[in-house]
Parts: sequence; C-alpha cells; structure tokens
Amino acid sequence: MFATLFASLFVQGILLGLAALALLAAAPRLQKRYGPQWLCRLWVTLAVLLLVPLLFAYELFWKKRPSLVVSTVRPFGAVVAKHRPTFRLVAMMLGLAVLIVALARPRYGDEKVLIRSQGIDIVLALDMSGSMEAYDVPRNINDARTLIAAVKNKEVENRIEVAKKEIRRFIEQRPNDRIGLIGFADQAYSFAPPTLDHAWLLAHLEQLEPGMIGQQTGIAAPLASGVNRLKKSDAPRRVLVLFTDGRNNVDNRLTPEQAAALGKEFDVVIHTVGIGSRNAFVLVTDPFGRQQFQGIEDEFDEKLLRSLAEITGGTYFHAADADGMKQVMDEINQLEKTTIEQPKYIEFREYGPTLALLALALLMLGFIAECTWNLRLP
Repeated sequence: MFATLFASLFVQGILLGLAALALLAAAPRLQKRYGPQWLCRLWVTLAVLLLVPLLFAYELFWKKRPSLVVSTVRPFGAVVAKHRPTFRLVAMMLGLAVLIVALARPRYGDEKVLIRSQGIDIVLALDMSGSMEAYDVPRNINDARTLIAAVKNKEVENRIEVAKKEIRRFIEQRPNDRIGLIGFADQAYSFAPPTLDHAWLLAHLEQLEPGMIGQQTGIAAPLASGVNRLKKSDAPRRVLVLFTDGRNNVDNRLTPEQAAALGKEFDVVIHTVGIGSRNAFVLVTDPFGRQQFQGIEDEFDEKLLRSLAEITGGTYFHAADADGMKQVMDEINQLEKTTIEQPKYIEFREYGPTLALLALALLMLGFIAECTWNLRLP
C-alpha cells in the first residue's frame, strides 16, 4: 500500500513540479501582460492544488475501508450505510480543484492599442501652367531612341503627371490630416478646401491638366488663397506646399513676398518645391503632323522660392525629375508629422464564473453519489 501511495504521490509531484517550472518560465510574460496581481493569484492556486493529491491519498489509502460491499441497505434495516469512496472522491476532489482554480479568477486577454490622432491642415498648390507639360529626362536615359520609347510606354511622364502621382501617394499616407487643393496659372482656383474626404480630393486631383486656367505662372495668388483657407483653422499646425516650374510672370495686387508675409502672420508654414531640370523637353508637332522633341531651359526662380519658404520658417526643395519628386514628398511627409497618441488597454474574458459552475456541478454529483451509489456497511 505504501509503495502504491509513494508512486502516486511521486507522479503527481512530478506533474505539479513541471507545472510550477512552466509557470516560472512564463512568469515574466504573464506579469507583463496581465499584471502582478494575476500572477500572484496563480501561484496561490498552484500551492493550494498541492493539497489535492494529499486528500486523495487520505481518502483512498488511509481512511478505513469497508469489509463488505452490497447494492442495497434494505436487509440491514436501520444500519447506517456509507458509499464506496472511489467515484465520490474523484468527483469531489475534481470539483474542489476546479473551485480553487475558479477562485483564482483565470482570464484571457488581448492587448489592444487605441490610436487617437490629431491631424494637421495642409493645402497643396499645384502649378497648371503650360510649361508643366514638359518632360524631365531621367539620368539613366542618354539617347533619343530610348527616350522616345520611354515616353510612349509612359515610363517617363510630364511634370504635372509626376507631381500628381507623388501628391496622390502623399495624400494616401496621411489619412488623419485635412488636405486641400489649389491649382494655379494665370490665376488661382481652389479645387478642394481642407477635407478628410480624401477620395473626393483625389478625384479632383485627377482633373488637373496643364493650361486649364492659363499658360502663365502667378505665384502670389495661390499663396494668398492658401493662407486664406488656413487662417481660421483650429489645427495645431497649418502647412501650405507650393509646386511650380516657372517664374512669377503675372501681376497681382500682392507680391509673392507679401503673400508669404501673410502666411507668417497667420502661422502658416510655407514649403516650396521647384520642379524641373536643365535637361528637359516638350513635344511639338511639325507642319507634317509629326511629334518632335524640343528642348527647354530650367525656368523656375530658385531664389524667390527659397525666400518665400524662409519667411514662414518653411523649407525649399528641388525636384529635378520623377525620382527627385518622390524624394521631396518623402521628406515633406517626414517633416510634417501628425501627433499620435497610443493608449493601451487589455480586453479580458473572465473564466472564473464558468469554472465555479462546473465545480458546483461536480460537488453536487459527488454528494448525490454519496447518497445513492455503491453503499456499504460501516
């Protein structure tokens, strides 16, 4: 009997020891995920569970066993009957173990991050003058034949298409910012006020084409229009980005410098982007209807664009070609970051009540077994 008892306790001890080692190995992660209180309850539960095999051994081996087992007590009249402990013991010990685990309030949770963002307001002013039809030759193209093939395959696009492509990518990367759109040439036209409806904004962006509102380049009007859009904004930061490939050649009541000064007065930061390179061309049609390349010179006024940005604390950028425009937009995207808060919370599912009901059912089953099944004489 003692050998059997020793073997039983030895096996149960090994199992509980392995459980303790597993808990010890997982302790840092459990404490980080569920907190020290949950971990403390788990250790207490494990300690109490150590009593279960001792109670089982007491009932099975040390308690006085019956000498005669019968199926009914009717022949014995008033003799008090007791049941054989095996089934009752298993049910009640299991119920006790489940109850102890239930008291530890086991639960499972997923850590989630709730992102609260505070966006900024941005207005993008894009040059739509005739010169935006020009193509800037990439550095990796050195001959006319390769250039013609690249243009036909749309591997090389004109300036306005390159700008639209990168502006589209910029908008898609900033879902929490209100973004507006201004097109300008001889005059400025507001295509979209600052909005979070970026799908609607992108639809307007696709409509922009060179020459729609003139062939010349007036820089003061889009600056003044953008500042007017942003001056009443309640956003923590207001930004105007001006894209142009030309010089200011349109007379206006305000000079570009005066328009930039208005931006400074209303806390609007102006970034300027000069588009184009010295290796650029336009497609022209000869008298025979054939398209030919005609070279053009770099026209934008770098000194003016740099000055406009400096007045408001902004930055001047130069985009010589498609790769340059992509790099510029990435820099602006990093420069103008949205403030994001990430409060964490853990969503738990409690298993304590379910286990408590299961423990109650097992204890009741053990009680019923004690009163009905496998009765024995004392």
